[in-house]
Order: sequence, then structure tokens, then C-alpha cells
Amino acid sequence: MSEASQFLAKGGTGRKRYAIVGTGGRAGFFYNAIATDYSSTSCIVGLCDTNQVRMNYANSRLEALGHGQVPTFLAPDFDAMIKSTAPDEVIVTSIDRTHNIYIVRALELGCNVRVTFNYRYAPHNTKVFEILRSGGLGTVTSIHFEWLLNTSHGADYFRRWHRDRKNSGGLLVHKSTHHFDLVNFWLQTRPLSVYAQGDLKFYGKENAEKRGVTKFYSRTRGSEVAKQDPFALELESTPALKALYLDAEGEDGYHRDQSVFSDGISIEDTMNLLIRYRNGAVMTYSLTAYAPWEGFRVNFNGTGGRLEVEVVENSYVNSGGDQALEGALEKRTILLRPLFEQPREIEIEESKGAHGGGDSVLLNDLFGEPTTDEYMRAASHVDGAASILTGIAANRSIETGQVVFVDDILRVPES
Repeated sequence: MSEASQFLAKGGTGRKRYAIVGTGGRAGFFYNAIATDYSSTSCIVGLCDTNQVRMNYANSRLEALGHGQVPTFLAPDFDAMIKSTAPDEVIVTSIDRTHNIYIVRALELGCNVRVTFNYRYAPHNTKVFEILRSGGLGTVTSIHFEWLLNTSHGADYFRRWHRDRKNSGGLLVHKSTHHFDLVNFWLQTRPLSVYAQGDLKFYGKENAEKRGVTKFYSRTRGSEVAKQDPFALELESTPALKALYLDAEGEDGYHRDQSVFSDGISIEDTMNLLIRYRNGAVMTYSLTAYAPWEGFRVNFNGTGGRLEVEVVENSYVNSGGDQALEGALEKRTILLRPLFEQPREIEIEESKGAHGGGDSVLLNDLFGEPTTDEYMRAASHVDGAASILTGIAANRSIETGQVVFVDDILRVPES
């Protein structure tokens, strides 16, 4: 019996069995946790990808972490993986345009798929929910939400497959869905209508030419011009990036180090929305992908006062370093300003780790022993639909110049 077969046999000892489809940078977040902190409750039984080199790298990581290697399957053999490894759940971390394909097929084959939103679990975001639920602001009437992606993290979307709208749906679908979910979660409501404007203002060759740039390159590797560009990404200098992408180019021709000032970008980097919710609240939302700092500001106005939140996060490049530092906190404040009272700063539980400290709490919710969560942070498929529909409606509004009613795209139940 092979090592992989022996591992599969050992997987049926009460641990939940997981298969992973898509073994790029995001997959490591899950398989690293399963192989270490949650090895007593969970195990990986199969890997699926379009690229064998990336799957081999994932297996090398699993082996190094003491988990043991598992069988690998190329994308056309997804069904065969499910039938031969019998996972309880499938973790989908492929490119966005394939998510629906794998989710639907996994469900048809009897597996479970969960929707997760890590930002709900960050202590400061949970505290906002707690304040609003308690009535500390009265009835929320309006929100201003500004999210800033800096010239490291923000730029990274314009090097990768995300730069093509056909793959990602643009940042209003790929990235902002997490922000829209936060508002749905905080207010316990759903979007009613969306008006949006969006443009490519900074990245892309045409914008660089307007700023006087005259020398261009398509990718960093092998380019002398790239050596003078602070936006250039050198894959060779980071072992994970080299193993996952540079060494894997021969399989699929995917270039992870494309220039952010090259042609072929079809997504926006500057987006502004006006959203009305079913509970009557209205939100103005802004996303900028070339800011000098990373994080967000969100302000709530209510019949009882105002709540002001500012969070500054650590910048990062996906797979470019320690995943525990991706979006880790630099500073945060929550200031409550009740009507006719002195403002007071709200104490927040200390948190460490990626995405404001939310990742570790999310992982425990997914792979740890089941517990009761008074904040109801676990998301459902309905929550997933409600958040992404805000982005889909925004994209349609940008295309048409019109207000888009979410129910005209898909009617989502309240709960």
C-alpha cells in the first residue's frame, strides 16, 4: 500500500475529511491549519488543480508538516477525486470563475460546502456588531465605508489573474464582497438597490503614459526595465512564490509577475457606490486600490449618535511571506459619540494574526470542536449570495449608468 493510500485509510478515524480544489496561495491557509493545529479533528484526503507542479508543492508542505502526502487529481478528474477519496467537505480555492462549477458539482456528489467570511471574526468587527445590536446607536440611518488597498496588496490584484474581469468579476465582486458582507452582518439586513461608478485611474499602460512613463515591460522576470519599477514582483526572491508559480509556468503558462502598467487589465481600481438597504439605511462606499496605507474607515450615523471606526492593517502580497501577517493589525480605534454626551473610546479584545485577528477564530469555527457563537458569525450560502449580489449589481450599474435593484438580479430571502 502506498503512503497516500495508507493515509486515506487512516483518515476514517473520526476526523472530518477535506478535499481541496485549487492549490495556489489561498489553499495554504487551510491545509497548513489542518495539518498542524487541527490534525486531531481534520485531515486532507485529496488535492485537485489544473497544475501538477502546484499540487506537488502542496504535498511537500503537507509532508513537511507531518500530515503525509495525499492523492492528486487534475481538474478534469474532479469527480474521480470525490468518488475515490470520499471527502465530507470540499474546500474551493480555485480562481473565482470556477467556484460555482466546483461548488455545485461537490454538492451533487454528496459533499458539503460552507461559505466563510473571515472579517466577521475580527474582534473589532465583532465589537461593532455588538454595539449596534445593543441599540447603542439607536436606529442606523447612514454609513460611510472607505476601504483602502495600498500599493503592495492593492497592486497585487493587477499582476494576477484577477486583472481579467472574466476571471474575478472585478474587485467589487472578488474583494468588496467581504466588505458588503460586514455591513449585511452589522445591520442584519440585505441590499435593496445599488448605484455605482468605477474606473481604471492608476494602473494600466494608458494611465502610466499619462503620467509620463515611457518604458514598459510585460512581466518582471528577465526585464531590465522592471528593475527600476517599485511595483515589480520578483518571484525568485520568495521560495513560496517561486515554487507555486515560477516553477509551475511550464504546466499552464500562467505568469504571476505581470506588470501592473501593462495592457490587458479589464477591472477598475477606483470605485464608488451608493447602496440602499431593506431596513432603510443608506451607505456610501469607496474602494481605492493604490492608497499609501492599508485598512478601512467606517462611520455609522444613527438616531442615538455616531460610531467611528478606523483600522490600519499590515500590507502584504499573497504567498509573499508569513500568512499569519496578512492583514494583521497595526492599529485600530472605535469611538462612540452619543448625542448630548462626551465621546468615549470603546475597549476591544486584544487580537493577533491575519485579517485583524479574525483568521484564527474562523479556523477554529471551521475545524475545531463545535461551540455556540453568541455573535452568529458563521455565514450561510444566503449570506454569500447577498454579499456578492451587491458587487454584481454595482458592476451592472457601472455598465448601464442606472440604479440597479438587487431583486431584479436574484431575489434573496431575509435569512
